[in-house]
Amino acid sequence: MAESGRGDGASQDGGGGIAGRLPVAHRLNPCSPYAGAKSQGEPSESAADVLRRDALGLRSLYGDSGSASDVTIPSTGSPLVAYPGASEYHVVVGYGTPLQRLAVGFDTASSGQQGLRPVPVVHARPNPCNSLDCPLSACSGPSCTFSVSKNDTVVLNGTVVTDTLALSGSTTMQGFRFACLETGYAGSSRTVDDTPSGVLDLSRDIHSLASRAPFSPDTVAFSYCLPSDTTSHGFLSIAAARPELSGRFVSYATLRTSPARPNLYLVQLTAISVGGKDIPVPPAGLAGDSLIALRTTFTYLRPDIYAALRDAFVGQMSRYRHRRAPPVGELDTCYDFAGLRSVLLPAIALQFDGGASMYLDIEHVFYLEERHSIFAVACLAFAAATAYPVGSEAPVAVIGTLAQAATEVAYELHGGKVGFVRGSC
Repeated sequence: MAESGRGDGASQDGGGGIAGRLPVAHRLNPCSPYAGAKSQGEPSESAADVLRRDALGLRSLYGDSGSASDVTIPSTGSPLVAYPGASEYHVVVGYGTPLQRLAVGFDTASSGQQGLRPVPVVHARPNPCNSLDCPLSACSGPSCTFSVSKNDTVVLNGTVVTDTLALSGSTTMQGFRFACLETGYAGSSRTVDDTPSGVLDLSRDIHSLASRAPFSPDTVAFSYCLPSDTTSHGFLSIAAARPELSGRFVSYATLRTSPARPNLYLVQLTAISVGGKDIPVPPAGLAGDSLIALRTTFTYLRPDIYAALRDAFVGQMSRYRHRRAPPVGELDTCYDFAGLRSVLLPAIALQFDGGASMYLDIEHVFYLEERHSIFAVACLAFAAATAYPVGSEAPVAVIGTLAQAATEVAYELHGGKVGFVRGSC
């Protein structure tokens, strides 16, 4: 049981990378461009809002990519859900000639197409329509251009271009491919500082930033540490130093590859424990793909696995049975801890093929109705996955950002593994 009473730097130590650690902010952070565009005093996001965004993220990954909720660049399979506000976390980079400073999201489940909405449009070199750097299967005219419409309304226009990406003032990557996007809605023009300007692709695609990162035996392709809440900062590091080289403990899980979705970062769960005891799911029941995702906040499990986790958790929370609270949407395991001075909770750990474990602290086990205080309504931050198909392509689990928060997640693509370092931001 765990009891609740309720930086970033630029050196190579701790995973500094080729450009140091790019500060990461949640989109609702007061310093985030997205939050800056919102009116002051607007209430924070509710659990219902988070669940709606998660449902969009799950459908974009495993559902109908042609749904009205998605925007997909043609022939790339790269959904920009509710673009440009889809990404939960943002960094600032430079792009174009001359370089523009842009706040962008990052995603590990794209399909080789980074999207930017520069202001004003950069004078980049458009890729020819029939070149290898044009990802469109249907293309005509001198340049690689496209438009996306929903309900007979143009959502965005784009041209695939090649130009310079600057991760810092001194670190640049030449010949980097982006889709230069212009929103199609009337009155949608914004300044560079008031909304995120696109998405960096960190997937396993050969055109992604992860695949273009310089390789060294002493580095991983990239690593990130997501902030614990909307008021703190994390980091993103490209070509980051291996965590073990700075004396930090890291456990690695083996990456799996799915022929149907080769760009995703998939692992295999071998066990889930609650209070140090494995939930009663046989190893064969956990066999299959589990996704490490940036598009969902909560962690979603196949319904039978979720039921086993929920029952084990409730069983170890028997002292609080009289404090059970009504469900909050799909979060059906809730408690009201108001008036208490301390709470004892069973620890939850996810164990993976390869020997890695992800240990969830109190803040990551529960979704708190009152942020930063467990002494109110708190719901188990896991749910049964119902927003994607239940057929053979359905994953065993989608591990969301709340479970990953404050843990450095290091992606070692050449070695085919992903590592976890607790308490890194």
